[in-house]
Amino acid sequence: MLNVLRAGLRMGRVTTSYPASRDPVNPAYRGRPALEASRCTCCSDCVTACPAQVISLVGSTLRLDLAGCIFCGLCEDACPEDAIHLTPEFELAAENRADLVEVWNVSGGQAVTPRQNGAVAGNVIPATEARRLNGRIRTLLARSLHIRHMDAGSDNACDWEIAALLGPVYDVQRLGIDVVASPRHADMLLVTGPVTRHLEPALRATYEAMPRPGLVVAVGDEACGGGVLKGSYAVAGGVDRVLPVDVYIPGSPPRPQALIHGILLALGGTQPYRQPQTVGTE
Repeated sequence: MLNVLRAGLRMGRVTTSYPASRDPVNPAYRGRPALEASRCTCCSDCVTACPAQVISLVGSTLRLDLAGCIFCGLCEDACPEDAIHLTPEFELAAENRADLVEVWNVSGGQAVTPRQNGAVAGNVIPATEARRLNGRIRTLLARSLHIRHMDAGSDNACDWEIAALLGPVYDVQRLGIDVVASPRHADMLLVTGPVTRHLEPALRATYEAMPRPGLVVAVGDEACGGGVLKGSYAVAGGVDRVLPVDVYIPGSPPRPQALIHGILLALGGTQPYRQPQTVGTE
């Protein structure tokens, strides 16, 4: 027992303070792609190289759908002019699906994009706002936000990142957030995977079992846009094809800090508790 205590004292505190303060940026992390417009020649090599088919080029306008981006870096490798590269920016969560689309107009060497400083304008959560949202969780949700995680057919990458939130490094319980086993106890449904046809009824049943009002957060490229399996006979597509989604967290997989950012965004948005709506089954 004494050896355990000594080891703990030597190790010190390992829990991150995010989002109250930023962790050191790891340059090896693959996040939001950025374009140096003055270098782009519209050769379309990045379009051809993209395995997820989320990059398109029309004239001098380059379009990137972050919802389906797997951040593989092949677009960066394929660009002969070194115009596109992946940044470590991870705060990419958005309340609207359309906000995940990056548009670069490279004519005249100018890039036009709806994002500022790596995040959708208005979606950055500063430290003071994070503290306010933490207080909001405790006030509105009886001192705790209860999350039910639902795997709707994922490859388990996103699920591992969600599991990391409960460990000593990220420890989301310090923010008043906890994961529960039953949807009947949940305020938020965290969904991973492209929603396979086999699990679609289970996802609907899980959502219907939640008390109202409830939040739905789509986690990862598969849940946000269907991923590389989009269009397959075996999947329904992104979560928004089945349920109303309040926040999308892109990534393959999104890192734990990105998950925290998206969860807090769902609580602090302009419509944090949307009433259930009728969703088609296309």
